Amino acid sequence: MSKFEVYRSGQKNEFRFRLKADNGQNILSSEGYTTKAGCLNGIASVKKNSKDPQRFIKTTTPTNMFRFSLTAANNEIIGVSQNYKS
Repeated sequence: MSKFEVYRSGQKNEFRFRLKADNGQNILSSEGYTTKAGCLNGIASVKKNSKDPQRFIKTTTPTNMFRFSLTAANNEIIGVSQNYKS
């Protein structure tokens, strides 16, 4: 079963989350949050908004890789995927 991980990273040591698949690959990664509570709210937003297919934005990179972003109701990006070949 996939799971969320909360960790700290970056120059500002911000809280971030990533959604990991059973095989350990990252499915979705977040922006940085100044507080752990904000990060946990981001996870709750992913759980809520991922039920709506219209919240996913699919894009193609300049190197013809595919990725997606998940947006909240206010159209802010909650998280982004890694790049995929197909």
